[in-house]
Amino acid sequence: MRERGALALVLHTHMPYVEGYGTWPFGEEWLWEAMASAYLPLLDVLERDPPVTLSLTPVLGDQLEADGIVERFLAFLRDVRAETHRLDSEGFRSAGEEALAVEIERAAGDYERAGQRFEAIGGDLLGALAPHAAWTSAATHAVLPLLVTDAAARVQVECGVASHRRRFGAWDGGFWLPECAQAEWLDPILEAAGARASCVDLTDVLGPGSHDQLRPLRTEAGPLLVPIDRTTLELVWSDRGYPSHGSYRDYHHHTFHHHRPWANDGRPYEHRAALALAREHAADFVARTVARLDDAHTATGRRGLVVCALDTELLGHWWYEGQAWLQGVLDEAARQGLELLHLDDALERVEPSPAPAGRPVTTWGTPRDLSTWDGPAAADMAFRAREAELRVVAAGRAAPPDAVRELLALQSSDWAFMVSRDLAAPYGALRSEGHSRAVDEALARLDSAPGAGPRQLAADCSFAPLAAP
Repeated sequence: MRERGALALVLHTHMPYVEGYGTWPFGEEWLWEAMASAYLPLLDVLERDPPVTLSLTPVLGDQLEADGIVERFLAFLRDVRAETHRLDSEGFRSAGEEALAVEIERAAGDYERAGQRFEAIGGDLLGALAPHAAWTSAATHAVLPLLVTDAAARVQVECGVASHRRRFGAWDGGFWLPECAQAEWLDPILEAAGARASCVDLTDVLGPGSHDQLRPLRTEAGPLLVPIDRTTLELVWSDRGYPSHGSYRDYHHHTFHHHRPWANDGRPYEHRAALALAREHAADFVARTVARLDDAHTATGRRGLVVCALDTELLGHWWYEGQAWLQGVLDEAARQGLELLHLDDALERVEPSPAPAGRPVTTWGTPRDLSTWDGPAAADMAFRAREAELRVVAAGRAAPPDAVRELLALQSSDWAFMVSRDLAAPYGALRSEGHSRAVDEALARLDSAPGAGPRQLAADCSFAPLAAP
C-alpha cells in the first residue's frame, strides 16, 4: 500500500428469498427491480475489473438459479414495466405535466436496456457476476448472534461457504456477517469453516472517528475483524449523505405505478444535472478519504485502511445515480492518487492489531446492537425463530430437510428489519409466521417428503451439524 494507505470499497449484494412469494407490491418484484436497476447496470462498472470487493449472499444466488427466472424477469420488464410507464406518461401528459411525462418516458429506457443486457449474457446474471464475487455470507442472511445453538450457526455458515465454492470455485475466506452482526462465540465457528476475515461496525467500541477504525483486528480464534469506517461510509449512507441532495431522484415520492419522476426538492427530475452532481460528489468523496488517511498517517505513523461497505442495492435502486457516483469514485481515485484495493489484497499488506477482549455484540443497525432484530417491534419474531431452532436441533438426525430449510428461511434478518423499520411490515410479519408454521408441519411429518416451501433455497446445505452429539 502507498504510504498513506488505501481505500477498500465493499459491495454487499443481497436479496431476501422472495422468489415465488408474492408479486406486486411486495414479493419477487423486489428481485426484478434489483436486477434491472442495480445488478445488471453494475456489470458496466465491473467489466473494467475495478478493485471493488463484491460479496454475494447464497440466498440471492439461490434465486438467480431458480427455474423460470429468465422468462418471469423478461415478462416483468416487457409487459409490466413497459405498460406502467406508458400509463403514467399518458396520465401526466393529459394533466398538462409535460416535463413529468418526458421523464417517465426516459426512465422507461432503463428497463429496455436491462432486458437487452440480460439477453446479451444469455439470461445468466449469476454467471456474469461470478468472476467478481469474492465474499460469501450465511445461508439466508441470519443475524448469527441471535441464534441459540452452535449447531444452527454452523449450518448457516457452512452452507454459505459450500454454496460459494460450488458456484464460484476458489474462496479466499472473506465472509460477510449479515448485518455486520458479530459476537465472540462465533469466532471459532467461522475459523473452522475457513473464514479469515469479516467486516464489523465497531464505531461504539473504538470510538467515532477513531483512527483505530482503519486497522484490522486479529481475534484469539484467528479470523480478522475488519472495521468499516463509518466516518467515510456516512458521506454516502446517512440521512445527510450525498443521496439526500435536492437534485437527485426522489426514491420515496412515486406515482401509483411506483415510478419516480421527481427530484428530492420536488421539481421534475433532471437526469443530466443529477449525473453531473454525482461526479462532483465522487470527487468530494475521494478528497475526503485522502484527507482521512493522511490525518491518520500523521497521527499514528501507520498506513491506514479505509473500508467503505455499502449494500449493492443502494447504488442504482435506492440511490438512482449511485452507480454513476461509483464509476466517478474509480476515476477520481486515479486522478487524486488514492489507492484502491480489493479488501483481500489490502489485508495481506497491513499488520492487524489484537481484537479487544470482552467486546460487546455489535451490528451496523440503528443503534449498533441487536435491537433492530429483537427489540419490542420484532421480539415475537425473534422468539419464534429461536423456538423453531431449538425444535429442529432437538430432532437432530430425524429433522427432515424441509424443516431445516424452512428454519433457514425463518432466520433471515430481513423479516424483522421490515417490521422494525416499518418497511413492508405486513409482508415481513407474514413471512415470519408462515415459515414458522412450515417448520412445525415438517417436524410433525418427521420424514423427507417435500412440502410447498422454498423451491430453491439452500440447495448446498449440509445438515451434518444437527446430527453431531
